[in-house]
Amino acid sequence: MARRKGPEPRTEQPGERISDPVPRVDAVAKASGSALYLDDIRVEGVLHARIVRSTRPRAKILSVRYPETPAGYAFIDARHIPPGGANGILMIRDDWPIFADREVRFRGQTIALVVGPDRGMLASLAQQTVVEYEDQVPVFTIEDSLVCSGGPIHDTDNLFADYHLRKGDPEAAFRAAAQVVEEEFRTGWQEHIYMEPQGCLASWKDGRLTLQASTQCPYYLRKAVAHALGCGKENVRVIAAHTGGGFGGKEHYPDVLATAAAVASHALGRPVKLVLDRQEDIQTTAKRHPSWIRIRTALNAAGGILGMDIDTRLAAGAFETCSCIVLQRSIFTSTGAYDIPNVRVRGRAFATNVVPSDAFRGFGAPQALFAIEMHMDHLARRAGVAPVDFKRRHFLSKGSLTVTNGRIYDEVLLDAMLERILAASDFRARAASARPGHGIGISFFNHGCAFTGSGERDLIKGRVGLRALADGHVRILSAGVDIGQGLSTAFRKVVARVLGIPLSRVLFDQADTDLVPDSGPTCASRSIMIVGYLLQEAAKKLKGCWTEGAEQEVWQEYSHPPHLVWDAERLAGDAYPTYGWGINVVEVAVDPLSFEPEVRNVWTIYDVGYPIDRLILEGQAHGGMSQALGYACLEKLELRDGVFLQGTMADYCIPTSLDFPPIRTELIENPYPFGPFGAKGAGEIVFDGGAPAFAAAIQQAIGAETSALPLTPERIRALAREAAG
Repeated sequence: MARRKGPEPRTEQPGERISDPVPRVDAVAKASGSALYLDDIRVEGVLHARIVRSTRPRAKILSVRYPETPAGYAFIDARHIPPGGANGILMIRDDWPIFADREVRFRGQTIALVVGPDRGMLASLAQQTVVEYEDQVPVFTIEDSLVCSGGPIHDTDNLFADYHLRKGDPEAAFRAAAQVVEEEFRTGWQEHIYMEPQGCLASWKDGRLTLQASTQCPYYLRKAVAHALGCGKENVRVIAAHTGGGFGGKEHYPDVLATAAAVASHALGRPVKLVLDRQEDIQTTAKRHPSWIRIRTALNAAGGILGMDIDTRLAAGAFETCSCIVLQRSIFTSTGAYDIPNVRVRGRAFATNVVPSDAFRGFGAPQALFAIEMHMDHLARRAGVAPVDFKRRHFLSKGSLTVTNGRIYDEVLLDAMLERILAASDFRARAASARPGHGIGISFFNHGCAFTGSGERDLIKGRVGLRALADGHVRILSAGVDIGQGLSTAFRKVVARVLGIPLSRVLFDQADTDLVPDSGPTCASRSIMIVGYLLQEAAKKLKGCWTEGAEQEVWQEYSHPPHLVWDAERLAGDAYPTYGWGINVVEVAVDPLSFEPEVRNVWTIYDVGYPIDRLILEGQAHGGMSQALGYACLEKLELRDGVFLQGTMADYCIPTSLDFPPIRTELIENPYPFGPFGAKGAGEIVFDGGAPAFAAAIQQAIGAETSALPLTPERIRALAREAAG
């Protein structure tokens, strides 16, 4: 059989670059309705499931009495976990029970499933279930958790984690200080509101469990289900259905539904589908972590920063989930884009009797960035310096030490980015001429790409493959999931460009753990930078051994950049392989009667290496900013006795296309050598800076400092009146 070096490279036309937009390959299927989401999947003999949920935030379970069930219906609880299985949802730990059988830690916790053919009957049977409780004193806030008057929920101190970082000599900095400024900042919960609610379909047959799910992480689900059933991972197959959005909400929480549905399917020998309605989803799924951050700063006589002492507290909820890792990113981001010479950081994740918080776009960084950006803004105003100039003096640069004593190895283009966005927004003129009720704010931020420290090497160990087919097509073998961010298009572009073949000849199917290797979860701004790079390198291998008309496979495994050093015990060294960088500018007007804020203009600029598709990235930037502005001023979750008062999309309001103006986005090219064509992660950084830029603009508009989110009209009114005396 004839052999040649590889497919002939496609001739690149003048101006044609990989970043040039192409039609998204999944657009027609999703727009036409032919793409099958989880609840569109029909299986013969399927039973539906509904969760019997706790009505208490913290209590011992004394007894559970189920109603008489009609033929074809059944209740499934902890007694149905098979021998060798575990009543624990294996995320990072397995402290969250699949079925509560001894105690409950939050309202809405799963006690049992009721399973049967008619969803209406399931609701009735669930309501008729009687649970006898012995109530205990609940803990709803970080303050409650600190006091712990009803006894600890977790361990002896209610702490899932207590971390400490140290850079330089902070004690000496505070001894030398001419002035010390201390402030506290708070942020609340945020709901994901992905387009498609959570759901899964479990089918036990011939000693194997097949799970179809709306998920970001198929291999996470496989691990959790195998642990629950007490079987080998090879006996669990996970297929990712088309997934209607995630934002981190479908990273770990699908494990909660999948393990329960798997136990039910195993017990009954029938397919079991469990899909949440929107109100259930809002009330009982994971949220963004509320935060309470205190920053003390030592200043010299001229107002320069000598050092900082930062205390970060996150409300984790009833179980650990990934709160410890979220906390790590939060404290690693605690000094933002600034080179502070002497820093002491403490980070704690507190147990509370609230639905567990978990992954959410930004993963702990937005809370920290809001705090540091507002604090730097306030320090500048106290010093009589424009915040933009004060912050610029402290920018990190290539060679700087991070808060974990790692290095910034790559070029930092913040100065060039700042000049571009100042010119695009006419920032200085707008800031100088703003009249009462109008303001303009700016934020600076970075975001570490990929998993923390050596996590990619030691935990994820990503692997991808490419299969060349006899007809000239090439199939991508990766567990990456397109949750709306354009992954199915971007991956194809990388492989097609390296091989020099049309995009239409590259295939990428929904992830199936029986068919594709574990390339890692779809999260942490890693999919393009890490998995895309593996695909680029695999494509180079395939190009070098291409045999026309033959079926071939090549594989590529993750290799850690050799210059990175990380001490996981001390949380010291290079916390991330590289960083994305961003600057946001937001201009607002505040109604003098209603105090309702109006966003008039938004400008953004990002360094995400080199974009694989500029239009996809701009879509990410626009969506991320809209979601961030919702977090900043609109989205509010209030808790009463452990229940969120906002339970529907009628009272938990998210932004629409009419709420914010067009967003002007620029990209600056700064290729990263270990990313495909120089690309870095972009999915989270586009969220990170919106809230502090908005808050800074509100400060100027009302003449008052802000320290909490969301900035609703009621909160803006109170701040403005307090400032007016």
